[in-house]
Amino acid sequence: MPPRLNILSVARSIPYRPKAPVQWLPRPATRLSLPQVRPYSDAKDSTETPAADRSKRIDSQPLPHVSEEAAQMAEITGGEGPDLSQGTPVEEVVKGDKKAEEKLPKVMKDQLKSKTNAAPKGARSYSTTTTPVGGDSAFDMGLVSFTSPPATATPAVPGLKYEMPVLPLPKDGHVKHRYDPVVDQVTNLLMRHGKKSIAQRNMALILQHLRTAPIPSINPLRPLLPGAPPPSHLPLNPVLYLTLAIDSVAPLLRIRNQKGAAGGGVALPIPVPLGQRQRRRIAIQWILTAASKRVTSVSGKKGYAQRVASELIAVVEGRSGVWERRNMVHKLGISSRANIVLPRRK
Repeated sequence: MPPRLNILSVARSIPYRPKAPVQWLPRPATRLSLPQVRPYSDAKDSTETPAADRSKRIDSQPLPHVSEEAAQMAEITGGEGPDLSQGTPVEEVVKGDKKAEEKLPKVMKDQLKSKTNAAPKGARSYSTTTTPVGGDSAFDMGLVSFTSPPATATPAVPGLKYEMPVLPLPKDGHVKHRYDPVVDQVTNLLMRHGKKSIAQRNMALILQHLRTAPIPSINPLRPLLPGAPPPSHLPLNPVLYLTLAIDSVAPLLRIRNQKGAAGGGVALPIPVPLGQRQRRRIAIQWILTAASKRVTSVSGKKGYAQRVASELIAVVEGRSGVWERRNMVHKLGISSRANIVLPRRK
């Protein structure tokens, strides 16, 4: 039989080491801490003022405005400086800088070349500031008339907190109809998947591109609507530019094919007149379809807006293929006008 194992003899002895006693040192009542301020790395003197006080130095002061700098220079040299209440015109700011003059719009380039058309007295066009400064402002000269009711005015009708509205209400008084009808209609047709904010951004880019585009050259074979302003006035009013381009190519009618009217199941084309909103809708759809096929060097979010704006400019200049579609619809309407059946007179 195997010998019995003794458990007490197998277990090893575990050494026990007592823990050293902890000595608590007396703590001072006040503790000194080093300041957490880092001096300037380029400072020669360690006693230099911190960063909060460096703004008082001359080299840290912001540069003055272009108009203020020109006025100070004119005061030193004894000349006549610009009027600070009206701001400095852009033409005077970029005067002498050929690179800056090349980037100006066509309208401002023409004004630089011909100084005959001077601005009216008391106002400057294309100014760098719109906020009047000082006492000699546009409000004092009578250019702007603004009357606000007194704060303590009570309504004439008792029981009302505010006064009754003045009738008739303005056209842009409603929040849903505050934009131009053409701009609103084009924005709705630009919208995709219900994202109207993206359509509004594209509409703003289109109007900006029309405003900064050069003056269009009108084709006499494809004239615009009668009574249109001169081409030089179109970039100054981009909404009018957009409306004129759409209404000029809008068809007056559409062709409705009535099945079986010609006999033997043959459809009979019948011209149907259109209203103003219907005409504009068809013209906008034609322009957007032609713009989607254009090739542009701009990519990203601004690419589609620039293609639409380029197509609108091509419509005004008579280079777009939308004119061919409009002429084709009108020719077909003239050839099928004999198919119109008028009601008999009683």
